[in-house]
Amino acid sequence: MKVIEPNAEEVKYLQAKKRVEELKGYYWHLAVYLIINTLISWKDILRGIGNNESIVEIFYDYKISSSWIIWGIILVIHTIRVFGFNNSFTKSWEDRKIKEYMNRSN
Repeated sequence: MKVIEPNAEEVKYLQAKKRVEELKGYYWHLAVYLIINTLISWKDILRGIGNNESIVEIFYDYKISSSWIIWGIILVIHTIRVFGFNNSFTKSWEDRKIKEYMNRSN
């Protein structure tokens, strides 16, 4: 049985397509997070105003903050999964500093 392997261009295309799907999923997640939590917050703010609650009482309501915080933690995990940690900044900074100190000693 003959196995057909994809060429380099097909592999690059499939990798790019997968990356675009990951990004699209992340941006949808971010949009839904912002829309839903904003609607929940506005609903609770309007309810609080209707009940003659003070601004402090409205914003210390656990329903408003817990939704933002818990879902926010999940969104941070999703962000790390999609974008990862970019060590190139720290690595390039370290390399520049090493060269800088090496040039000073000369």
